[in-house]
Amino acid sequence: MNVETGMLQPGEARCPAETTQEIIARDKVAAPGWAASESYAYLGSEDVSKDRYVDPAFAEAEFTRMWTRTWQMACREDHIPEAGDYYVYDIGPYSFIVTRDDEGAIHAHFNACLHRGTKLKPSATAGFAANLKCPFHGWTWNLDGSLKEIPEKWDFAHTAGKKMCLPEARVELLGGFVWLNMDPEAPGLADYLGPEIMAHMEAWKLEDRYIYLHVQKSYPANWKLTMEAFMEAYHVGDTHPQVAPANGDVNSQYDVYGEHVNRFISTLGVVSPKLRDRYSEKDIIDNFTLGDSSSLGGSRPELKEGERARQVMADMFRAMFENATKADLSGISDTELLDTYSYTFFPNLFLFPGISLPMIYRFRPDAKDHRRTIYEVMFMRPKPRDGSYVETAEVQVLEDHQSFAEAEGMDPGFGVILDQDTDNLYAQQEGLEASAKPGLTLGDYQEIRIRHFELAIDKYVAMPPKLPDWQALQNR
Repeated sequence: MNVETGMLQPGEARCPAETTQEIIARDKVAAPGWAASESYAYLGSEDVSKDRYVDPAFAEAEFTRMWTRTWQMACREDHIPEAGDYYVYDIGPYSFIVTRDDEGAIHAHFNACLHRGTKLKPSATAGFAANLKCPFHGWTWNLDGSLKEIPEKWDFAHTAGKKMCLPEARVELLGGFVWLNMDPEAPGLADYLGPEIMAHMEAWKLEDRYIYLHVQKSYPANWKLTMEAFMEAYHVGDTHPQVAPANGDVNSQYDVYGEHVNRFISTLGVVSPKLRDRYSEKDIIDNFTLGDSSSLGGSRPELKEGERARQVMADMFRAMFENATKADLSGISDTELLDTYSYTFFPNLFLFPGISLPMIYRFRPDAKDHRRTIYEVMFMRPKPRDGSYVETAEVQVLEDHQSFAEAEGMDPGFGVILDQDTDNLYAQQEGLEASAKPGLTLGDYQEIRIRHFELAIDKYVAMPPKLPDWQALQNR
């Protein structure tokens, strides 16, 4: 066990209870190497300045220096399975038509006509198109971005000999996702993520999953503040008291990987160390909450004498998830079935590769208001092992006043948890703007993901502006 007090160096303090790795080590089906590992680094104890959350000039620096240089998940390959399928990805003022051409190649075209700038496809839409035609004057491009037609071409002789193909962002495919980057000089995705995370992605086989539920809601809080609400389990005891009887929180594990990825592991099927004397193994069974509890059919197991709730839950989940998803989970460890593995991929993506919380979070700043964030949550399931067709869910957009529990297909209990997380954001944004204190004080261990994330922000906003060079991004 770790200790919390004594003569320790900064960053060495830990909850004086069993560690995440000690809990995992007792499981019947052992954890894979990527889960049975630790990668914490002390990154300092200084306050984080509040201007990054409240100053519109800081948001502008992000749009011109950071978003234009980083790899972002635009959509799943399943969103555009056939030639002509497209998905519009918007990030701040930028917009891209992600489409598959007639040869099967995937492109991310800047979503603007080269004539007078009209958007070729409406923001936040998806569908099918045989070509990319401007609705204003009819200029038309092929799916690969090459120019197809200029109406009344006689009046545009001055364009002859010029490149008139659509500029496009770089595209890479990984884990069933389509990633894009506006900077032609940026490192490739593998270098950006690093070899350790690339090995994790290979182990997860996320390309073998599909999105069965996709919900979106906007919040009156800065995008970074919204993301950071999900980066630690320190808040669980006060924000989600209903899950503490079945969820490790203050003894969760935190790790950082290079500059662009971090994670925490929070165990399920154990009592919070703060409540260890108040709840029994049976109470753990009675109180657990899942992101996809529909797979369980409403049943909860009975504990026999001497059994540990965590192991009983793992055995039950394995059988029920296999039945519900028609997938073979015999090679999946207990911790992958049970626990929350939350990875942040800088700048705006969370991946949860486990089975009980098989989620994707994506956060996007509102281009017109630095105090607003577009937040998406997507739930994944394994694709059926028999190869039968499954449909990728369309996004459900909630109004500000609506609860996540109102989304069709959302587990009500988990919808309440998402509401609790995001309800804090109203008070936090307003409190920061009202505060006389110029910064935020972070825990050295439990909030290391926030510090790691903000160090990456600082790195990019310190760079000179990098606006997309449309000519450098023309590939045809």
